[in-house]
Amino acid sequence: MSPTPPPDVTTLRYKRYRFPAEIIAHAVWLYFRFPLSLRHIEDLLAERGIEVSFQTVAEWAAKFGRDYARSIRVRSRGSFADKWHLDEMVIAIKGKKYWLWRAVDADGYVLDALIQRRRNKKAALRLMRKLLKGQRVTPRVMITDKLRSYDAGKRNIMPSVEHRSHKGLNNRAENSHLVVRRRERGMIQFKSAGQCQRFVSIHASIANLFHLHRNRNSAAEHRKLRNAATKMWREITLATAA
Repeated sequence: MSPTPPPDVTTLRYKRYRFPAEIIAHAVWLYFRFPLSLRHIEDLLAERGIEVSFQTVAEWAAKFGRDYARSIRVRSRGSFADKWHLDEMVIAIKGKKYWLWRAVDADGYVLDALIQRRRNKKAALRLMRKLLKGQRVTPRVMITDKLRSYDAGKRNIMPSVEHRSHKGLNNRAENSHLVVRRRERGMIQFKSAGQCQRFVSIHASIANLFHLHRNRNSAAEHRKLRNAATKMWREITLATAA
């Protein structure tokens, strides 16, 4: 008797879901790729004759977005530049102040993001340890603003790394905060630190996949890169055309 073939991965991932993989992946892509609210996505899907509630879209974004982001991170590991920009921005959640610590490479790809209550050496160390664990490499250069916590943390775990501390050199990291600011306004603030952490982690990976440097490339090259990113997205989500 021939052995029973293993179940299809698509069947396992989307088992018991009423909608096919193409629709679920498209809804998740809309949510993390563009500054759209859940209700906007509900309306966009309804225009195509797909009746799904915004609550369902939120569940898809949380469950499948995490899986998609993990797959993207695995594929992109080791492909980032060796110059890291670190920065932090303040976020108000239910009247309390939090700090979103973020690291991007020299090309603007997000390496990691971490929401924390403090803006001190311990918080900087936590971000650096998370970066080293996730990237599995040490940067050649680390660029930060003049917050002294970065230098204190770097001396503990990356003493040999060159550190440039100057606010004017760190525009790459500061510009990466703008996307989160736009989404924060669209969501009418984040509801909890956990929600913020989940969103920025998933969003970073999906944004990296479609970060194509439009101004650096010709129209033909841009279309080629976009098609390659879309192809990878469909491979990861096991979807065809939405």
